Amino acid sequence: MLKAYDAGIECVGILKGWKGFVENLTIPLNIAEHDDLHTVGGTILYTSRTNPFKGAESKEKVAKNLVAKFDELGIDALVAIGGDDTLSVADAMCKYSKANVVGCPKTIDNDLAGTHYTFGFWSAVQLASNAMDNLTTTARSHQRVFVVEIMGRDAGFLTMYSGISAGADIILVPESPFSFEKDVIDVLKKRVNAGYKYHIIATSEGAYPNSESLKKDFKTISKETIDKLPKDTYGNPLLVKLNISKIIVDELNLREDLKKEFQNNGVDFECRSVVLGHTMRAGTPNSFDRILGLRFGLAAMKLVLEGKFGNMVSLQGNKIETIPLSEGVKKKYITSDSDKMELRDLLVKIRYLSKQN
Repeated sequence: MLKAYDAGIECVGILKGWKGFVENLTIPLNIAEHDDLHTVGGTILYTSRTNPFKGAESKEKVAKNLVAKFDELGIDALVAIGGDDTLSVADAMCKYSKANVVGCPKTIDNDLAGTHYTFGFWSAVQLASNAMDNLTTTARSHQRVFVVEIMGRDAGFLTMYSGISAGADIILVPESPFSFEKDVIDVLKKRVNAGYKYHIIATSEGAYPNSESLKKDFKTISKETIDKLPKDTYGNPLLVKLNISKIIVDELNLREDLKKEFQNNGVDFECRSVVLGHTMRAGTPNSFDRILGLRFGLAAMKLVLEGKFGNMVSLQGNKIETIPLSEGVKKKYITSDSDKMELRDLLVKIRYLSKQN
């Protein structure tokens, strides 16, 4: 809005995402009322999970109908702010109808291929890291195992970054399906035998066991449990409904061999699950996200002023770049050769080994 006001352009906010775009739900955006908006968490425009293409036989027809809404809404250009679901709709509008649309990456999961970081991600990482730091106090006092569930449907950036930051003892992410026996039970046994009295397990909501482990190690769920999960409007399984942290706790409580290992080391086995959920979206953004959001907004408005539509603003290193929306909306995952994966594995391995020496 700062750049728009400086250029003499009127801004209108579209409420509730694509739902508001379709239903003409708008509010005026007065810079005098929102000049400190970057210091406030959340969104004044609200959100929805509306997918305009749901059930449509022709994406092209829907996209052209959406572009026709520009006249109804009285707008010349649209800055779409969101993740792969939101921006994929914007990309389709550009693909089928040359719409005056610019994309701005905003997803808590940080899973857009077109940018190194989205604004809001680091604030959520800090909140999750702080929560695990606080849980450590209780875990230490009561000699407990805490299983902490962190947002992340199919990308584990939030869990990996906050888990490493907080020094979580086990970190489970969707990108590497885990073996319950090898990655959880064996690690807990080694840790308690090395003298550890408490343990923090960080898991993404979308983390899941590999097929062999699901068949062999799990008593409370099966492949059918996962297959029957409800799906959102974009067709994604609602993995939060699985409640993987509770499942892990339930499975751990069934393991008499693990309880015996704890008792042999003078530790009473007690395990609890904690779902951080939407608490990660709470509070004010940190300084990095405030500045990144402002930089993205400035760059997006420059693209509008220059007529460079069909593009997305992006953070590459420490520079704001421009890339095609079609490239920017692709999904990003933690790769097996990532240094974060290596750090996670070293944190697990070296800790109990060093304690034994």
